[in-house]
Amino acid sequence: MNARNLAIAFAVSVALVLQTTVFSRLTVEGVGPDLVLLVVAAVALRHGSQVGLATGFVAGLLLDLAPPADHVAGRWALALLVVGYVAGRLTSTGEPRPVQWLGAAAASSFVGTSVFALSGIVLSDPAVATGELLRTSAVALGYDVVLALAVVPLTLALLERVEPDRVRVLGLSRP
Repeated sequence: MNARNLAIAFAVSVALVLQTTVFSRLTVEGVGPDLVLLVVAAVALRHGSQVGLATGFVAGLLLDLAPPADHVAGRWALALLVVGYVAGRLTSTGEPRPVQWLGAAAASSFVGTSVFALSGIVLSDPAVATGELLRTSAVALGYDVVLALAVVPLTLALLERVEPDRVRVLGLSRP
C-alpha cells in the first residue's frame, strides 16, 4: 500500500468516525452532514474518476456497515460510487480551484443524496418518506456546501502533502 492509499484510508476513516459520532448529533430537521461524501468528492477531484469510484465504493460499504445504519446495506456504497465517478469527471487539469470544488461538493451532495433516496424507494426501504425527499435533499445540500469549505481543502491538502506533483519536485511550476 502506497502513501496515497494510506492517506485516503486515513481521511475516510476520520470522516466516518466523525460523521457517525460527533456530527450525528448535529442534525438539521433530521439531516446530518455527509463528511464521507465530501472526502470522496475531494479524493475524486484530486485523483480522477477511477480512484474516486473505488474510494466511493469502499467508503460507502463502511458507511453502510457502521453501527447506526438503519437502511438496507449497499445504498451508500452505490451512492458514493456514483459521487466518486461524477466528481472525478469534473476534474480539470491543474490544481482544483475553490469554485471548482465547491461546485463539485454541491453536485456530489445532490447526486449522492438523490441516489441514496431513490435506491431506498426502489428497495422499498420503510425509512424513506417519499414526500420529504426534496426537502431532505435541499437541507443536505446546504449543510454539505457549508462543511465543504473546511473538509475539501483539508482533504486536498492531505493528499497534496503525501503525494506532491512530480512537476513541483523538479522545481517547475504547474501550467
